[in-house]
Amino acid sequence: MPNLTTDHIDMLRHAVRGKVLLPADAGYETARTVWNATVDRRPAIIVQCSGTADVMQAVGFARDRGLVLAVRGGGHNIAGSAICNGGLVIDLSQLRTVHVDPLERVAWVSPGATLADFDHEAQAQGLATPLGINSTTGVAGLTLGGGFGWLTRKYGMTVDNLLGCEIVTADGTRHWTDSRHEPELFWALRGGGGNFGVVTLFQFRLHPVGPMITAGLLVFPAVEAKAVLRQYRAYVESTMPEDLNVWVVLRKAPPLPFLPASAHGKDVVVLAVFHDGDPAAAEKAIEPLRKFGETVGEHVGQMPYTAWQQAFDALLGPGARNYWKSHNFTRLEDGAIDAMTDFALRLPSPLADIFVGQVGGVANRVAPDATAYHHRDARYVLNVHARWERPDEDAACIAWARDFFRATETFATGGVYVNFLTDDETARIGAAYGPNYARLAQIKRTYDPQNLFSTNQNIAPAS
Repeated sequence: MPNLTTDHIDMLRHAVRGKVLLPADAGYETARTVWNATVDRRPAIIVQCSGTADVMQAVGFARDRGLVLAVRGGGHNIAGSAICNGGLVIDLSQLRTVHVDPLERVAWVSPGATLADFDHEAQAQGLATPLGINSTTGVAGLTLGGGFGWLTRKYGMTVDNLLGCEIVTADGTRHWTDSRHEPELFWALRGGGGNFGVVTLFQFRLHPVGPMITAGLLVFPAVEAKAVLRQYRAYVESTMPEDLNVWVVLRKAPPLPFLPASAHGKDVVVLAVFHDGDPAAAEKAIEPLRKFGETVGEHVGQMPYTAWQQAFDALLGPGARNYWKSHNFTRLEDGAIDAMTDFALRLPSPLADIFVGQVGGVANRVAPDATAYHHRDARYVLNVHARWERPDEDAACIAWARDFFRATETFATGGVYVNFLTDDETARIGAAYGPNYARLAQIKRTYDPQNLFSTNQNIAPAS
C-alpha cells in the first residue's frame, strides 16, 4: 500500500463516518466494480462517504499523502474514471437523497443519486429536468459533462438547468457556487467534468413534465434505413416541433413483444420517439414518421415518464464490455448516413449499436461561452456503442468502432461530448471544450493547481 501504514488507515477510519474499505475487506470487490467491464482497477482505499465532512477528510488524506484520487458517483462513465489503481476512491454512491420543492420547482440532489432516484421524487410532483436516457446513470457525472436527454430540445442541456452546487475543492474546503457566488467556478462546473473538486450537492431547476407522456418505438427493416434517415433529416430541418424528440438506433432487433418473431435478431433502424405535450399534438407530430417506410413493428402511446426513462435499461445494463466513439453533427449528410447504414450491417456483436441522439432546440440557442459545455451548434450526438461479452472479442469490436469513427469524421463538426470519450482519447479533450479550454485551464489553476483531480478527461492547470 503506497506510503500508508496501519496508523494512517486507523486515523482515516476515525476521521470519517462512512466505511473505509481495503482490498481484503468485505464489500471492496463490489465497490471497485463499475458499469464498463473492460475497466478492472484496484484502488488501495475506497472511502464510502456519508456526507460532505467525509469528503473533506478524504480529499485532505489523499492530497497530503500524494495518493492518486478518483471520485465515484454512479460509476457509469465509459472511461471508468470512477476507479483508479493504487490510490484512493471517494465513493459517493451511498448519498442518494433527492429533495424536491414543488412550489419553487427546484430539486436538491446528492451526488450518488441515479436518474431513477431523481425521477422517482420529481415525478411524484409532476416535475423533471433534462437528464439522460438510462435510469441507472449517475446524476453527478452526467451533469458535470453537460448532460442531455429527451427534454433537451424543449428545456436545454442539463447544465442549462443547474442552479448551483456545493463542492469540496483540492484544499479540502467547502464552497457554494452559483451565478452570484464564485461564478467562474460555477461556469466551469457546467460541462467541465470532475476537474475542479467533488460536488456534494446539486440544485436543479424543474419543469412540469408528465407524469404521462407519449413515447415509443417505430421499427423499420435495415433495407429501408437510408430512406428512413434521409426523411428523418428532412423532418428535423423543416417542421418538427420542439415538444418532439426522435433518436435513431441501428442495431439487431431485440425480442420485443410487439415485433414478430421473424424480426428478432435481424438488422433494423429504430426511431425512438418522445413527446411532452398534449396527446393529440403528439399524435400529429409523430404521424409523419410512420410514412418514412413500412415498419416491422410499432409500439407508441401514452406511458409514465418514469417508464420511458427506464425503457433502454435492459440494453445498457452493467457487466458488458464497452468501447465508444462519438461525433457531433450539425447535419446528417448523405455520406454520414451511408456510413451509418453500412457499418450497421457489420455489427461486431449482437449487443452493439449505433445511436444518434437529437439535441438542438433550446440547447442550440445558448451562447457557446455561456457554460463550459461549448457545442451549441450540435443538432445530433452520434455514439458508436461497441458492446460485447468476452475478452477475446475486444480487438474486433474496438476496431469496428474506430473504423466507423474514421469513416464519418469528415462529416462531423470536430467537437465531441466529453462524457462519451473513452480512456484512450485524451488527445480529443481540447475538442470537447473548443475555445472554452483556455478559460477552464485558468480556473483549474485557481482551484486545483496541483491537479489532484486528474483521473478524468483531464484539464491541466494553466502554466
